[in-house]
Amino acid sequence: MIKKILFVSHKKAQCGVYEFGKNVTDVLQLSKKYQFIRIECSSLDELKTAIEKNAPDAIIYNYYASVMPWVLTKITPKIHKNNIASIQIPQIGIIHEITQHVADTATNYKKKFLFGVPNAANLLFDFYIAPDPTLLLLNPHVYKTGRLLPSYKNNFPLPSKPVIGSFGFGTPKKGFEKIVQLVQKEFDEAVIRFNIPSADFGDRDGSRARTIAANCKNLIEKPGIELIVTHDFMDNNAMLEFLAKNTINVFLYEDTSGRGLSSAVDIAMAVQRPIAVSDAVMFRHVFQTEPSICVSKNSLKTIIQNGFGPLQQHYNEWNAVNLLWEYDRILNSIFAKQQNPSKKKLGTFRNLQSKYNRLLSIPDHSFTWLRNSQKVVEDDMHVDRSVNYQPIQVPKNVSFNRILDNSARKLYAPAVEKLKELVPLTMSKKIAEANVQQAFVFDTVYRFLSQYDKPKLLCVGSYEDTASMSLIKMGYSVEEIDPTINYYLQEYFTKPTTVKNSYDIIFSTSVIEHDPNDESFITCISDLLAPGGVAVITCDYKDGWKPGDLKPDVDARLYTQHDLRDRLLPLMKDCNLVDNPQWDCPNPDFIYLGKYQYTFATFVVKKNL
Repeated sequence: MIKKILFVSHKKAQCGVYEFGKNVTDVLQLSKKYQFIRIECSSLDELKTAIEKNAPDAIIYNYYASVMPWVLTKITPKIHKNNIASIQIPQIGIIHEITQHVADTATNYKKKFLFGVPNAANLLFDFYIAPDPTLLLLNPHVYKTGRLLPSYKNNFPLPSKPVIGSFGFGTPKKGFEKIVQLVQKEFDEAVIRFNIPSADFGDRDGSRARTIAANCKNLIEKPGIELIVTHDFMDNNAMLEFLAKNTINVFLYEDTSGRGLSSAVDIAMAVQRPIAVSDAVMFRHVFQTEPSICVSKNSLKTIIQNGFGPLQQHYNEWNAVNLLWEYDRILNSIFAKQQNPSKKKLGTFRNLQSKYNRLLSIPDHSFTWLRNSQKVVEDDMHVDRSVNYQPIQVPKNVSFNRILDNSARKLYAPAVEKLKELVPLTMSKKIAEANVQQAFVFDTVYRFLSQYDKPKLLCVGSYEDTASMSLIKMGYSVEEIDPTINYYLQEYFTKPTTVKNSYDIIFSTSVIEHDPNDESFITCISDLLAPGGVAVITCDYKDGWKPGDLKPDVDARLYTQHDLRDRLLPLMKDCNLVDNPQWDCPNPDFIYLGKYQYTFATFVVKKNL
């Protein structure tokens, strides 16, 4: 029988959280795996009535403290019949004001009850969904999704003279005045169009909206600058039409920390006009665009000239089909954890990966990179296409399928130094003897790049992967998947927008040995490779190893020649080793924690044309 999921929102209001819930449930009701039932509640009694009527298998709350105060006030340390903790089905909260700290510290009610009551605001639910693609998944109770862009076809012609648009409720720090100032700085003739409606939560009488409009009008100094401000609350279609008529839509929020993502950019993205933003953390999900759409890095005129191209990848990714897949996948995982709490089926690889990162990468989660976090490490993440690298001169008698021993460390030392130059902070946290793997992968991927026109690259296990980070810094486009960032490989393989047989180069550094199902792992890589594509893989290796022999706890296994040649390679349809392997290693020279002796091996294959 199909499971029922209750999706709880507050009563209809002029409110972004309400509109978010409506848009999401419009998509979720198309699910063929779950029956999503949308209800609006303003009290616990109304929720209980809905539960009795629908008998759901789980509840998702479109939660925001100010619009659902009845949820917060009903949570107490004591479990009794008058709070939602007495509801014995999975309760899932959507976190709108998400930060990495909130996600990392969120837990379930049982832990709160057993270990005291810290911050009750983030301990309401069993699981959490964060609509923030930049979040690191370091907490097994927290899931994330991409954004949802409305479906819209823009048939309006470009205006004959620049029209700069923006919209938003009349709440503080929206930066409307800054837009007026920036437009006057860059243009002598332009139209500025603002829609600033009243908000049921924060500006019910519209007085703040009118004050902002008056302030903006007082800033107009140039006769060629026209300002048009409206205060109508527009439905989705009207808002999209408003944005579609503009040359560019601009959002210069001033928030610096502790905020979730703004949905204004998502709505504006739907009309496929250029977008400019401030460097406020609420726009961190579009910080990686290249060229940048931040006004601190490019002028409005430059951003207009660059067009919508910098945002095209986000536009292709954040659609209804992918969002529905995300929710179905999350619920599958939650129900699996509820049924098998000790095994946590879908958490196995995440746990192994987390342990692996702690042991070999020694990560400090207070430091993360711009692409995954609100923290900005400007010098390290700034794309610099002028960086030069000369691939290693590999002797003709040395195979690309080899052992990465001390002789390889000597050969690939220049590549290690280049990684230290490009991403010094992450490299400083790595075990020096293990860096030969990243150096080999970086060098090998780089040398194969020249064989492809506009190569499509995929890094599997990309969290703190210095090879991937360095290639990105050098200006190459790399798609990255990792359970800490987004997906397991096997999950990504089933994603609706994943294009099979399309990647020219797939690379993965010391990940496969941590996957409980390495045969599905290798099959996915094979099926994702384009004809003529290359896979570059490294693994923990000890020839002759067998199950039961000594190995690091974080490894599911160590690899042998038999594994690579006779077990995995036959699973890679139409693929062959790029050369004759040199996997003999009677004396491994890597010793980990003083008791595990093994080495690293490379596995480089090419798919037939």
